[in-house]
Amino acid sequence: MLVLTSFFTLGVTGTFLGDYFGILLDEKVTSFPFNIMDNPMYWGSTMNFFGVALIQASHAGLLLTLWVAVSYKIVIMFEGPFTEAIYSKKTKVKSNNHTD
Repeated sequence: MLVLTSFFTLGVTGTFLGDYFGILLDEKVTSFPFNIMDNPMYWGSTMNFFGVALIQASHAGLLLTLWVAVSYKIVIMFEGPFTEAIYSKKTKVKSNNHTD
């Protein structure tokens, strides 16, 4: 649910690295599911891996889920500040253009 609703909220551009290529949404998304947690796509996919590992009773699956969770946490440490910075910069530019 978190992965799908995140995708529908962000759209294709917002999901697939649009911000890294300068294709930004009008503003940072704060509606569902982003209003209940940061990075719902990462945590939703981690929960999917965890669920499958439990259903399959897979010890390896649980270890891989842990690996994915740690990997996502590291990615979030870099991606979060980057996203905040680009939308902050966009807001400043937009407000400067309105005052001119």
